[in-house]
Order: sequence, then C-alpha cells, then structure tokens
Amino acid sequence: MKEIICTIALTRLYGVSAAQVLELYRIVGSACPIFEHKDDLRSLVPEVSERMAMAVKMSNEALKRAEVEYEFATRHGIQCLTYNDTSYPSRLRECADAPLVLYYKGTAELNQLKVVSIVGTRQNTQYGKDICSKFISTFKDYLSNVLIISGLAYGTDICAHRNAMRNGYDTVGVLAHGLDTLYPATHRKEADEMLLHGGLITEYMSGIHAEKPNFIARNRIIAGMSDATVVIESAAFGGSLVTASLAQGYNRDVFAFPGAVDAQYSQGCNNLIRDNGAMLITNAEDFIHAMKWDDIKVLEKKKTLGIERSFFQEFTPEEQSIVDILSKENDMQINVLSVTSTMPIGKLTAVLFELEMKGVIKQLPGGVCHLLS
Repeated sequence: MKEIICTIALTRLYGVSAAQVLELYRIVGSACPIFEHKDDLRSLVPEVSERMAMAVKMSNEALKRAEVEYEFATRHGIQCLTYNDTSYPSRLRECADAPLVLYYKGTAELNQLKVVSIVGTRQNTQYGKDICSKFISTFKDYLSNVLIISGLAYGTDICAHRNAMRNGYDTVGVLAHGLDTLYPATHRKEADEMLLHGGLITEYMSGIHAEKPNFIARNRIIAGMSDATVVIESAAFGGSLVTASLAQGYNRDVFAFPGAVDAQYSQGCNNLIRDNGAMLITNAEDFIHAMKWDDIKVLEKKKTLGIERSFFQEFTPEEQSIVDILSKENDMQINVLSVTSTMPIGKLTAVLFELEMKGVIKQLPGGVCHLLS
C-alpha cells in the first residue's frame, strides 16, 4: 500500500515533467526510497537535478493527495497499477513515455498473448461500420483469444468495443479522464458492460476531466498497450493518425483499410498506406496472416479438413494439378503458378475460383494462392 501511495505521489510532484519523474523512478527502482530521502535525495541519487530535489522535498501535498486517491480507488474497486506491478501492461512498459501509474477497473488480463488496438474517425460512415463489424467477427474463425483496445469515443471506437463484446472478446477502453466520471456519458451502457467483459483504464486521477490535451496523451496508451494498431477510417487529420504515428514510434505494426480516393473519411488511411505509414489490409485474414497469429488449433483444424477433402472431395484434373503443386510449395504467386502448371492465366483464374468456392484455397493479397490444407 505504501509503495502505491508513494508512486501516485510522484505523479503529483510540482514543477517537474512526467518524463523526469519516470527517469528518477527507473534509477531508484521504486518510489518509497525517494520519499524516505526527501530531505537528502542527492545521497540516494547524486546526479538528481536541483529542481527535482526541491519538488520531492516539497511533496507533502502530493503525498496527501495520493492517500486520498488510493482510498477512492479502494472504495470503488479500482486497481492502481504501478510501473513495477506484474499486472501493468508489459508492452506499455517498454515505451519511453509510459505512465508511472494506471488506474484500472475491469476483468480483462491486460497482458494477453494477442492485443490489438482499433481506432478511427468519430464520424464513421456505414462503410467503416461494416468493415469494423466484419473485421472483428472474422477473428473468431482464426483466433481463440484476443484483447481489443480502443478509446470509448464516438464513431469507430465504440463500434470496436460493441463488436468485440458481441463476438465474445474482452475489450478495454482507454479514457482521457479519471474513473469518477465518463465521457461521453452516452456510452455508459457499454462502459458498464465492459467492466464485466474487459475494462476501463486511465492514467488520470479522479477529479480530472476530459480536456483536449488528455485525448492526445491517452493515444500513446492505446498504441503502447497493443501489438498492432488498425485504422478503420480517418480524415486527412485526426487523432487516429496520431495513434498510428505513436505505434510506429514504438516499433509496433500499423495497418489501415483503404477507401475511395474521394471519400473524406478514407483520406487519412489512404495517405498512411501511400506514405508507408501502414500496411494495407482488406480483411481480417490479411491482418492475421501479416501478424502470423494463426492459432495452432485453427491450423490443425484446417489440416484435418484438408485430409477429409482429399478422401471425399473430387477434383477435376486441372484442379488436382493445382492442389498438387501448392501441396509441395504453398503460397505461390499466380504468375509463377501459371508457369509451373503450364496453365494459361485465363484458365488458371477459372480453376482457382472453383477451388476457392470449394474451400480448398484462399487468394491472398498480391495475387498469392494459399492452399488451406
């Protein structure tokens, strides 16, 4: 308890930046020793700045506020996840600007094996809604478990949260304010449901309201908690592009769905793809293949289905020749497959179509043919 209160107090020090506080915390390794040496901090950290030493020395109010916040969190079932806590999001801890404390209420495991953030415009179109719905619903055909992160805002965010829960996935909303309030209030129903099927998380203490700079700051948490960020729709400028840029800076994978060149809320995605800021995807399969997230159970199931096809499904001679070639060397580009099979492109396209209808192959981006068995 004391370590948590001291860590919270560090976030309340006056006159020093969050980055400076985090650096001090990393040097010392915990918070309590910093306040135990509040009058002689240089004996603990000789290189500490005069400003930091003075901030720690004058920390009585910060400690009092931290005690109040800890009591509030305890009363309301809120976890105070400090930087060294094993429950703290490990991916976020890797980021240079990670928050020292996170306030979390929910049931989701924040360190699941697969975590993806889904972001986009607050004015999402029907096109974007359909993409988001299909993208997440397709996950269950491939992934046994995945945690979906977004920001609980209007548009793409709430669409992602709703579809995650609809498909049985935990989803966590990253907030730009304390957990004593909710913005937007119209999402209270979803937020309450998320407490049972995911959760709400923030770096802000109670009493801190949703100010514009807070939304930009919280985007780094959305990006940092995730293995990858997917942008569904975005105008030429917007918060989701900030999240994508932050994810890139953290060396995370970024993906974007393209849209019509004259569509207002596809400009940002199209620009990301054009400028190599995101990988183009058109469906969940593209994303899962790029992330190499095909679950072993799913692969075994596909292999079993493939064996059943070989016993019970009949192929034309042309279809069988393509299956035989892909069985030896899978994921072959259509032009190479045409040469290898000595089958003209026109004929080959028709054969591949029939095989895809039979559930034998799947055509991947770039004209690559993949044998599902």
